[in-house]
Amino acid sequence: MADKWAIANIYATYNNIMITLTDITGAETIGKVTGGMVVKQAKDQASPYAAQRAAEKIAEIAREKDIVGIHVKVRAHGGNKATSPGPGAQAAIRALARAGMRIGRIEDVTPIPHDGTKKKGGRRGRRV
Repeated sequence: MADKWAIANIYATYNNIMITLTDITGAETIGKVTGGMVVKQAKDQASPYAAQRAAEKIAEIAREKDIVGIHVKVRAHGGNKATSPGPGAQAAIRALARAGMRIGRIEDVTPIPHDGTKKKGGRRGRRV
């Protein structure tokens, strides 16, 4: 029997982390875990610890469905907002690998604007 593979979409912002496990086509969702589902304090939602716990839960769901390998797609806010993923992205990938999942491709799918709307903050930027 062939190995079953899936896609883990990691959406890591500076406020939260969402990990969605889909089938290889990306059409059907197998499981979804967010940072708020695994930690008590709201301030910890985007932390590497929350990302690690969320990734462990996703690996557990994948094992139940007999999935052995995962392709990872990392995404930040993008557009005219932050283009770098939050602090939990790296921790989530590491936790997936540590949980015994085989990792195929790691891809950055953050949307990049092709001259869209103006960034907020005005002409002189955000003054503190």
